[in-house]
Amino acid sequence: MLTSLVQAVYLVAAVLFILSLAGLSTQASARRGNLLGMIGMVLALGATVVLALEHAERSLLVTAVLIALVFAIGASVGVWRARSVEMTQMPELIAILHSFVGLAAVLVGFNSYLTAAPDTVHQIEVFLGVFIGAITFTGSVVAYLKLSAKMSSSPLMLPHRHLLNLVAVVASLGLMAWFVAQNALVPLVVMTVIALLVGWHLVASIGGGDMPVVVSMLNSYSGWAAAAAGFMLGNDLLIVTGALVGSSGAILSYIMCRAMNRSFVSVILGGFGAEGGTVSAASGEQGEHRETTAVEVAESLASARTVVITPGYGMAVAKAQYPVAELVARLRATGVDVRFGVHPVAGRLPGHMNVLLAEAKVPYDIVLEMDEINDDLAETDVVLVIGANDTVNPAALEDPGSPIAGMPVLEVWKAREVVVFKRSMATGYAGVQNPLFFRENTAMLFGDAKDQVEQITQALTAAAVPVH
Repeated sequence: MLTSLVQAVYLVAAVLFILSLAGLSTQASARRGNLLGMIGMVLALGATVVLALEHAERSLLVTAVLIALVFAIGASVGVWRARSVEMTQMPELIAILHSFVGLAAVLVGFNSYLTAAPDTVHQIEVFLGVFIGAITFTGSVVAYLKLSAKMSSSPLMLPHRHLLNLVAVVASLGLMAWFVAQNALVPLVVMTVIALLVGWHLVASIGGGDMPVVVSMLNSYSGWAAAAAGFMLGNDLLIVTGALVGSSGAILSYIMCRAMNRSFVSVILGGFGAEGGTVSAASGEQGEHRETTAVEVAESLASARTVVITPGYGMAVAKAQYPVAELVARLRATGVDVRFGVHPVAGRLPGHMNVLLAEAKVPYDIVLEMDEINDDLAETDVVLVIGANDTVNPAALEDPGSPIAGMPVLEVWKAREVVVFKRSMATGYAGVQNPLFFRENTAMLFGDAKDQVEQITQALTAAAVPVH
Protein backbone atom coordinates (compact mmCIF):
# COMPACT_ATOMS: atom_id res chain seq x y z
CA MET A 1 0.00 0.00 0.00
CA LEU A 2 2.75 2.43 1.00
CA THR A 3 4.79 1.61 -2.09
CA SER A 4 1.79 2.30 -4.32
CA LEU A 5 1.21 5.63 -2.57
CA VAL A 6 4.85 6.61 -3.07
CA GLN A 7 4.66 5.70 -6.75
CA ALA A 8 1.54 7.86 -7.08
CA VAL A 9 3.37 10.80 -5.49
CA TYR A 10 6.28 10.16 -7.87
CA LEU A 11 3.86 10.37 -10.80
CA VAL A 12 2.49 13.70 -9.57
CA ALA A 13 6.05 15.00 -9.09
CA ALA A 14 6.99 13.90 -12.62
CA VAL A 15 4.00 15.78 -14.06
CA LEU A 16 5.00 18.88 -12.08
CA PHE A 17 8.55 18.65 -13.45
CA ILE A 18 7.19 18.52 -17.00
CA LEU A 19 4.95 21.53 -16.33
CA SER A 20 7.94 23.27 -14.78
CA LEU A 21 9.98 22.86 -17.95
CA ALA A 22 7.04 24.12 -19.99
CA GLY A 23 6.80 27.17 -17.74
CA LEU A 24 10.49 27.94 -18.15
CA SER A 25 10.03 28.27 -21.91
CA THR A 26 8.96 31.91 -21.59
CA GLN A 27 9.96 34.76 -19.30
CA ALA A 28 6.38 35.54 -18.35
CA SER A 29 5.74 32.01 -17.04
CA ALA A 30 9.22 31.28 -15.67
CA ARG A 31 8.32 32.15 -12.07
CA ARG A 32 5.37 29.75 -12.18
CA GLY A 33 7.59 27.09 -13.73
CA ASN A 34 10.12 27.42 -10.93
CA LEU A 35 7.37 27.18 -8.32
CA LEU A 36 5.95 24.02 -9.88
CA GLY A 37 9.42 22.48 -9.98
CA MET A 38 9.98 23.30 -6.31
CA ILE A 39 6.67 21.72 -5.32
CA GLY A 40 7.50 18.63 -7.35
CA MET A 41 10.91 18.32 -5.71
CA VAL A 42 9.42 18.64 -2.21
CA LEU A 43 6.94 15.87 -3.02
CA ALA A 44 9.66 13.68 -4.51
CA LEU A 45 11.99 14.12 -1.54
CA GLY A 46 9.17 13.54 0.95
CA ALA A 47 8.06 10.33 -0.75
CA THR A 48 11.65 9.09 -0.98
CA VAL A 49 12.22 9.71 2.73
CA VAL A 50 9.05 7.78 3.60
CA LEU A 51 10.16 4.92 1.37
CA ALA A 52 13.65 4.94 2.91
CA LEU A 53 12.24 4.80 6.44
CA GLU A 54 9.93 1.93 5.46
CA HIS A 55 12.84 -0.16 4.14
CA ALA A 56 15.44 0.95 6.70
CA GLU A 57 17.88 -1.81 7.67
CA ARG A 58 18.98 0.10 10.79
CA SER A 59 16.67 1.30 13.53
CA LEU A 60 14.06 3.82 12.48
CA LEU A 61 15.55 6.49 14.75
CA VAL A 62 19.09 6.09 13.41
CA THR A 63 17.87 6.21 9.81
CA ALA A 64 15.76 9.30 10.50
CA VAL A 65 18.68 11.08 12.18
CA LEU A 66 21.02 10.29 9.29
CA ILE A 67 18.49 11.56 6.74
CA ALA A 68 17.87 14.72 8.78
CA LEU A 69 21.62 15.31 9.05
CA VAL A 70 22.08 15.00 5.28
CA PHE A 71 19.13 17.32 4.68
CA ALA A 72 20.50 19.89 7.11
CA ILE A 73 23.94 19.91 5.50
CA GLY A 74 22.58 20.11 1.97
CA ALA A 75 20.00 22.78 2.82
CA SER A 76 22.57 24.89 4.66
CA VAL A 77 24.98 24.82 1.75
CA GLY A 78 22.17 25.52 -0.73
CA VAL A 79 20.78 28.49 1.19
CA TRP A 80 24.27 29.91 1.73
CA ARG A 81 25.18 29.71 -1.95
CA ALA A 82 21.80 31.01 -3.11
CA ARG A 83 22.17 34.08 -0.90
CA SER A 84 25.84 34.77 -1.58
CA VAL A 85 26.30 33.96 -5.26
CA GLU A 86 26.49 36.85 -7.71
CA MET A 87 24.71 36.68 -11.07
CA THR A 88 28.12 36.76 -12.75
CA GLN A 89 29.00 33.57 -10.84
CA MET A 90 25.91 31.63 -11.85
CA PRO A 91 27.53 29.83 -14.82
CA GLU A 92 30.37 28.39 -12.75
CA LEU A 93 27.97 27.57 -9.90
CA ILE A 94 25.78 25.58 -12.27
CA ALA A 95 28.84 23.85 -13.71
CA ILE A 96 30.04 22.71 -10.27
CA LEU A 97 26.51 21.54 -9.39
CA HIS A 98 26.59 19.36 -12.50
CA SER A 99 29.78 17.80 -11.17
CA PHE A 100 27.92 16.73 -8.02
CA VAL A 101 25.37 14.85 -10.14
CA GLY A 102 28.16 13.08 -11.99
CA LEU A 103 29.96 12.16 -8.78
CA ALA A 104 26.70 10.88 -7.29
CA ALA A 105 26.18 8.61 -10.30
CA VAL A 106 29.69 7.19 -9.90
CA LEU A 107 29.18 6.50 -6.18
CA VAL A 108 25.74 4.98 -6.75
CA GLY A 109 27.24 2.76 -9.45
CA PHE A 110 29.98 1.37 -7.23
CA ASN A 111 27.57 0.91 -4.34
CA SER A 112 25.12 -0.90 -6.61
CA TYR A 113 27.89 -3.16 -7.90
CA LEU A 114 29.03 -4.07 -4.38
CA THR A 115 25.55 -4.73 -2.97
CA ALA A 116 23.44 -6.12 -5.83
CA ALA A 117 23.43 -9.67 -7.14
CA PRO A 118 25.23 -10.18 -10.50
CA ASP A 119 22.91 -9.66 -13.44
CA THR A 120 23.91 -8.86 -17.03
CA VAL A 121 21.41 -6.04 -17.53
CA HIS A 122 22.24 -4.54 -14.15
CA GLN A 123 25.96 -4.78 -14.84
CA ILE A 124 25.53 -2.83 -18.08
CA GLU A 125 23.49 -0.22 -16.20
CA VAL A 126 26.22 0.09 -13.59
CA PHE A 127 29.00 0.34 -16.16
CA LEU A 128 27.26 2.96 -18.31
CA GLY A 129 26.11 4.92 -15.25
CA VAL A 130 29.65 5.14 -13.87
CA PHE A 131 31.03 5.98 -17.33
CA ILE A 132 28.61 8.86 -17.92
CA GLY A 133 28.91 10.06 -14.34
CA ALA A 134 32.70 10.14 -14.41
CA ILE A 135 32.79 12.12 -17.67
CA THR A 136 30.20 14.54 -16.28
CA PHE A 137 32.15 14.98 -13.05
CA THR A 138 35.55 15.96 -14.42
CA GLY A 139 34.09 17.77 -17.41
CA SER A 140 32.02 19.94 -15.08
CA VAL A 141 35.02 20.62 -12.86
CA VAL A 142 37.00 21.87 -15.86
CA ALA A 143 34.03 24.00 -16.98
CA TYR A 144 33.90 25.52 -13.50
CA LEU A 145 37.63 26.26 -13.56
CA LYS A 146 37.38 27.92 -16.98
CA LEU A 147 34.29 29.95 -16.20
CA SER A 148 35.72 31.18 -12.90
CA ALA A 149 39.02 32.12 -14.60
CA LYS A 150 40.95 29.64 -12.44
CA MET A 151 42.03 27.96 -15.68
CA SER A 152 42.81 29.38 -19.10
CA SER A 153 39.80 29.54 -21.43
CA SER A 154 42.05 28.62 -24.37
CA PRO A 155 41.50 25.10 -25.75
CA LEU A 156 43.93 22.36 -24.79
CA MET A 157 45.41 21.16 -28.08
CA LEU A 158 46.98 17.76 -27.44
CA PRO A 159 48.51 15.97 -30.44
CA HIS A 160 46.09 13.43 -31.98
CA ARG A 161 43.42 14.46 -29.42
CA HIS A 162 40.57 12.94 -31.44
CA LEU A 163 42.43 9.64 -31.70
CA LEU A 164 43.00 9.69 -27.95
CA ASN A 165 39.26 10.06 -27.35
CA LEU A 166 38.50 7.24 -29.80
CA VAL A 167 41.03 4.91 -28.15
CA ALA A 168 39.50 5.70 -24.74
CA VAL A 169 36.00 4.80 -25.96
CA VAL A 170 37.15 1.57 -27.62
CA ALA A 171 39.09 0.60 -24.49
CA SER A 172 36.00 1.27 -22.37
CA LEU A 173 33.90 -1.01 -24.59
CA GLY A 174 36.46 -3.77 -24.12
CA LEU A 175 36.43 -3.21 -20.36
CA MET A 176 32.63 -3.43 -20.36
CA ALA A 177 32.80 -6.85 -22.05
CA TRP A 178 35.30 -7.99 -19.39
CA PHE A 179 33.14 -6.56 -16.61
CA VAL A 180 29.95 -8.24 -17.83
CA ALA A 181 31.70 -11.57 -18.43
CA GLN A 182 33.45 -11.84 -15.05
CA ASN A 183 31.69 -9.26 -12.81
CA ALA A 184 35.18 -8.13 -11.75
CA LEU A 185 35.96 -4.87 -9.96
CA VAL A 186 39.19 -4.18 -11.87
CA PRO A 187 37.63 -3.31 -15.27
CA LEU A 188 35.12 -1.03 -13.55
CA VAL A 189 37.89 0.85 -11.74
CA VAL A 190 40.06 1.12 -14.86
CA MET A 191 37.13 2.39 -16.90
CA THR A 192 36.35 4.97 -14.22
CA VAL A 193 39.89 6.35 -14.43
CA ILE A 194 39.67 6.48 -18.24
CA ALA A 195 36.27 8.20 -18.13
CA LEU A 196 37.56 10.78 -15.66
CA LEU A 197 40.42 11.59 -18.03
CA VAL A 198 38.09 11.71 -21.04
CA GLY A 199 35.76 14.14 -19.27
CA TRP A 200 38.68 16.38 -18.38
CA HIS A 201 40.09 16.29 -21.89
CA LEU A 202 36.77 16.84 -23.68
CA VAL A 203 36.03 20.11 -21.91
CA ALA A 204 39.65 21.25 -21.65
CA SER A 205 39.89 21.07 -25.45
CA ILE A 206 36.90 23.42 -25.84
CA GLY A 207 37.65 27.13 -26.10
CA GLY A 208 35.99 29.95 -24.19
CA GLY A 209 33.67 30.98 -27.02
CA ASP A 210 31.76 27.71 -26.74
CA MET A 211 31.40 27.68 -22.95
CA PRO A 212 27.65 28.53 -22.99
CA VAL A 213 27.12 25.42 -25.11
CA VAL A 214 29.39 23.41 -22.81
CA VAL A 215 27.30 24.34 -19.76
CA SER A 216 24.16 23.24 -21.60
CA MET A 217 25.86 20.06 -22.78
CA LEU A 218 26.99 19.19 -19.25
CA ASN A 219 23.45 19.81 -18.08
CA SER A 220 22.36 17.13 -20.54
CA TYR A 221 25.11 14.77 -19.37
CA SER A 222 24.06 15.25 -15.74
CA GLY A 223 20.51 14.32 -16.70
CA TRP A 224 21.58 11.09 -18.34
CA ALA A 225 23.81 10.35 -15.34
CA ALA A 226 20.79 10.82 -13.06
CA ALA A 227 18.69 8.56 -15.30
CA ALA A 228 21.41 5.91 -15.15
CA ALA A 229 21.40 6.18 -11.35
CA GLY A 230 17.64 5.72 -11.47
CA PHE A 231 18.02 2.47 -13.39
CA MET A 232 20.60 1.24 -10.89
CA LEU A 233 18.37 2.10 -7.93
CA GLY A 234 15.13 1.02 -9.59
CA ASN A 235 13.72 4.52 -9.04
CA ASP A 236 11.22 5.45 -11.75
CA LEU A 237 11.07 9.14 -10.83
CA LEU A 238 14.84 9.49 -11.09
CA ILE A 239 14.71 7.87 -14.53
CA VAL A 240 11.95 10.21 -15.71
CA THR A 241 13.58 13.31 -14.23
CA GLY A 242 16.98 12.43 -15.61
CA ALA A 243 15.52 11.80 -19.05
CA LEU A 244 13.74 15.19 -18.94
CA VAL A 245 16.94 17.01 -17.99
CA GLY A 246 19.05 15.04 -20.44
CA SER A 247 16.75 15.53 -23.41
CA SER A 248 15.99 19.19 -22.70
CA GLY A 249 19.69 19.91 -22.24
CA ALA A 250 20.49 18.20 -25.53
CA ILE A 251 17.77 20.17 -27.35
CA LEU A 252 18.99 23.44 -25.86
CA SER A 253 22.57 22.62 -26.86
CA TYR A 254 21.42 21.95 -30.41
CA ILE A 255 19.50 25.24 -30.53
CA MET A 256 22.53 27.14 -29.22
CA CYS A 257 24.84 25.46 -31.71
CA ARG A 258 22.52 26.51 -34.51
CA ALA A 259 22.59 30.05 -33.13
CA MET A 260 26.39 29.95 -33.35
CA ASN A 261 26.42 28.19 -36.74
CA ARG A 262 28.33 25.28 -35.25
CA SER A 263 27.68 21.57 -35.13
CA PHE A 264 27.28 19.94 -31.74
CA VAL A 265 29.87 17.32 -32.65
CA SER A 266 32.44 20.00 -33.55
CA VAL A 267 31.92 21.67 -30.18
CA ILE A 268 32.49 18.41 -28.32
CA LEU A 269 35.51 17.37 -30.36
CA GLY A 270 37.23 20.68 -30.85
CA GLY A 271 35.45 23.75 -29.64
CA PHE A 272 35.67 27.38 -30.54
CA GLY A 273 39.10 28.84 -30.99
CA ALA A 274 40.83 25.59 -31.83
CA GLU A 275 42.13 27.24 -34.93
CA GLY A 276 42.75 30.95 -35.21
CA GLY A 277 41.48 33.14 -38.00
CA THR A 278 43.59 33.88 -41.02
CA VAL A 279 42.86 37.59 -41.37
CA SER A 280 42.89 40.74 -39.34
CA ALA A 281 39.46 40.22 -37.78
CA ALA A 282 41.06 37.81 -35.39
CA SER A 283 44.00 39.98 -34.50
CA GLY A 284 44.76 43.59 -33.61
CA GLU A 285 43.04 46.93 -34.08
CA GLN A 286 41.86 47.87 -37.54
CA GLY A 287 41.96 51.66 -37.55
CA GLU A 288 41.03 54.59 -35.35
CA HIS A 289 38.13 54.36 -32.97
CA ARG A 290 35.98 57.31 -31.91
CA GLU A 291 35.35 58.00 -28.24
CA THR A 292 32.28 59.66 -26.75
CA THR A 293 31.02 60.81 -23.36
CA ALA A 294 27.93 60.14 -21.29
CA VAL A 295 26.62 63.66 -22.01
CA GLU A 296 26.98 63.16 -25.77
CA VAL A 297 25.18 59.81 -25.56
CA ALA A 298 22.40 61.47 -23.58
CA GLU A 299 22.04 64.07 -26.34
CA SER A 300 21.76 61.31 -28.96
CA LEU A 301 19.12 59.50 -26.91
CA ALA A 302 17.21 62.73 -26.39
CA SER A 303 16.71 63.10 -30.14
CA ALA A 304 16.09 59.41 -30.85
CA ARG A 305 12.74 57.88 -31.68
CA THR A 306 13.88 54.24 -31.50
CA VAL A 307 16.55 52.71 -29.25
CA VAL A 308 17.74 49.12 -29.00
CA ILE A 309 19.94 47.85 -26.15
CA THR A 310 22.06 44.74 -26.68
CA PRO A 311 23.39 43.43 -23.35
CA GLY A 312 26.29 41.07 -22.76
CA TYR A 313 28.38 39.59 -19.98
CA GLY A 314 29.97 42.99 -19.30
CA MET A 315 26.61 44.26 -18.09
CA ALA A 316 26.48 41.42 -15.57
CA VAL A 317 30.02 42.11 -14.37
CA ALA A 318 29.27 45.81 -13.88
CA LYS A 319 25.88 45.04 -12.25
CA ALA A 320 24.45 47.60 -14.62
CA GLN A 321 21.04 45.99 -15.10
CA TYR A 322 19.35 48.24 -12.52
CA PRO A 323 20.56 51.59 -13.91
CA VAL A 324 19.82 50.25 -17.40
CA ALA A 325 16.24 49.52 -16.31
CA GLU A 326 16.01 53.04 -14.87
CA LEU A 327 17.30 54.55 -18.12
CA VAL A 328 14.78 52.50 -20.11
CA ALA A 329 11.93 53.65 -17.87
CA ARG A 330 13.05 57.28 -18.31
CA LEU A 331 13.15 56.98 -22.09
CA ARG A 332 9.86 55.10 -22.42
CA ALA A 333 8.07 57.59 -20.18
CA THR A 334 8.84 60.29 -22.74
CA GLY A 335 7.73 58.37 -25.80
CA VAL A 336 10.93 56.68 -26.99
CA ASP A 337 10.49 53.15 -28.36
CA VAL A 338 13.07 51.14 -26.37
CA ARG A 339 13.66 47.44 -26.84
CA PHE A 340 16.31 44.89 -25.99
CA GLY A 341 17.99 42.53 -28.45
CA VAL A 342 19.34 39.42 -26.75
CA HIS A 343 21.62 36.98 -28.55
CA PRO A 344 21.00 33.28 -27.72
CA VAL A 345 24.52 32.88 -26.31
CA ALA A 346 24.91 36.30 -24.67
CA GLY A 347 26.69 35.94 -21.34
CA ARG A 348 28.15 32.71 -20.02
CA LEU A 349 24.91 30.82 -19.63
CA PRO A 350 21.74 30.20 -21.66
CA GLY A 351 19.22 32.89 -20.68
CA HIS A 352 21.80 34.77 -18.59
CA MET A 353 20.78 38.21 -19.89
CA ASN A 354 17.06 37.45 -19.64
CA VAL A 355 17.45 36.61 -15.95
CA LEU A 356 19.42 39.80 -15.31
CA LEU A 357 16.81 41.97 -17.01
CA ALA A 358 13.94 40.19 -15.24
CA GLU A 359 15.78 40.75 -11.96
CA ALA A 360 15.77 44.49 -12.72
CA LYS A 361 12.03 44.31 -13.56
CA VAL A 362 12.44 45.17 -17.24
CA PRO A 363 9.10 44.42 -18.97
CA TYR A 364 9.16 41.03 -20.70
CA ASP A 365 7.49 42.30 -23.85
CA ILE A 366 10.38 44.59 -24.81
CA VAL A 367 13.03 41.87 -24.45
CA LEU A 368 13.34 40.28 -27.89
CA GLU A 369 15.48 37.48 -29.28
CA MET A 370 18.03 38.06 -32.04
CA ASP A 371 15.76 36.81 -34.82
CA GLU A 372 12.96 39.10 -33.65
CA ILE A 373 15.04 42.29 -33.54
CA ASN A 374 17.57 41.96 -36.36
CA ASP A 375 15.25 43.11 -39.14
CA ASP A 376 14.45 46.31 -37.22
CA LEU A 377 18.02 47.40 -36.53
CA ALA A 378 18.41 49.17 -39.88
CA GLU A 379 15.57 51.50 -38.86
CA THR A 380 16.87 52.10 -35.33
CA ASP A 381 18.25 55.50 -34.35
CA VAL A 382 20.57 54.44 -31.53
CA VAL A 383 21.87 51.04 -30.41
CA LEU A 384 23.52 50.77 -27.00
CA VAL A 385 25.88 47.79 -26.84
CA ILE A 386 26.38 47.25 -23.11
CA GLY A 387 29.01 44.64 -22.37
CA ALA A 388 28.46 42.60 -25.55
CA ASN A 389 31.29 41.87 -27.96
CA ASP A 390 31.39 38.64 -29.94
CA THR A 391 27.60 38.57 -30.40
CA VAL A 392 27.68 41.91 -32.30
CA ASN A 393 30.79 41.25 -34.37
CA PRO A 394 30.27 41.98 -38.11
CA ALA A 395 33.26 39.77 -38.95
CA ALA A 396 30.97 36.78 -38.44
CA LEU A 397 29.08 37.74 -41.60
CA GLU A 398 31.70 39.67 -43.57
CA ASP A 399 35.01 37.89 -42.96
CA PRO A 400 35.20 34.25 -44.18
CA GLY A 401 38.59 33.89 -42.48
CA SER A 402 37.34 34.86 -39.03
CA PRO A 403 37.12 32.14 -36.37
CA ILE A 404 33.48 33.13 -35.88
CA ALA A 405 32.62 33.16 -39.60
CA GLY A 406 29.02 32.13 -40.19
CA MET A 407 27.89 32.71 -36.63
CA PRO A 408 24.56 34.61 -36.56
CA VAL A 409 25.00 37.92 -34.73
CA LEU A 410 23.01 41.00 -33.84
CA GLU A 411 23.54 43.30 -36.82
CA VAL A 412 23.79 46.47 -34.74
CA TRP A 413 26.08 48.25 -37.23
CA LYS A 414 23.07 48.82 -39.49
CA ALA A 415 21.62 51.35 -37.05
CA ARG A 416 22.11 55.10 -37.52
CA GLU A 417 24.34 55.31 -34.46
CA VAL A 418 25.99 52.68 -32.25
CA VAL A 419 27.41 53.30 -28.77
CA VAL A 420 29.61 50.55 -27.35
CA PHE A 421 30.12 50.45 -23.57
CA LYS A 422 33.50 48.88 -22.79
CA ARG A 423 36.31 49.20 -20.28
CA SER A 424 38.97 49.00 -22.99
CA MET A 425 39.59 48.00 -26.60
CA ALA A 426 40.35 44.42 -25.53
CA THR A 427 38.87 41.53 -27.49
CA GLY A 428 35.88 39.56 -26.23
CA TYR A 429 35.81 36.21 -24.45
CA ALA A 430 36.43 34.38 -27.70
CA GLY A 431 39.62 36.39 -28.27
CA VAL A 432 38.46 37.82 -31.62
CA GLN A 433 38.81 41.52 -32.49
CA ASN A 434 35.60 43.35 -33.38
CA PRO A 435 35.58 45.59 -36.49
CA LEU A 436 32.40 47.23 -35.16
CA PHE A 437 34.56 49.36 -32.84
CA PHE A 438 36.16 51.11 -35.83
CA ARG A 439 33.04 51.84 -37.89
CA GLU A 440 32.16 55.46 -38.68
CA ASN A 441 28.78 55.22 -36.97
CA THR A 442 30.24 53.64 -33.81
CA ALA A 443 31.32 55.55 -30.73
CA MET A 444 33.16 53.96 -27.79
CA LEU A 445 32.11 54.88 -24.25
CA PHE A 446 34.88 53.67 -21.96
CA GLY A 447 34.53 53.03 -18.24
CA ASP A 448 32.34 51.09 -15.86
CA ALA A 449 29.01 50.41 -17.56
CA LYS A 450 26.99 51.02 -14.40
CA ASP A 451 28.59 54.42 -13.78
CA GLN A 452 28.23 55.46 -17.42
CA VAL A 453 24.55 54.51 -17.62
CA GLU A 454 23.86 56.40 -14.40
CA GLN A 455 25.62 59.47 -15.80
CA ILE A 456 23.55 59.27 -18.99
CA THR A 457 20.32 59.12 -16.97
CA GLN A 458 21.45 62.07 -14.84
CA ALA A 459 22.31 64.06 -17.96
CA LEU A 460 18.86 63.37 -19.43
CA THR A 461 17.16 64.39 -16.20
CA ALA A 462 19.22 67.55 -15.83
CA ALA A 463 18.78 68.64 -19.45
CA ALA A 464 16.24 71.38 -20.05
CA VAL A 465 15.44 69.84 -23.43
CA PRO A 466 12.90 67.02 -22.98
CA VAL A 467 13.51 63.60 -24.41
CA HIS A 468 11.65 63.10 -27.70
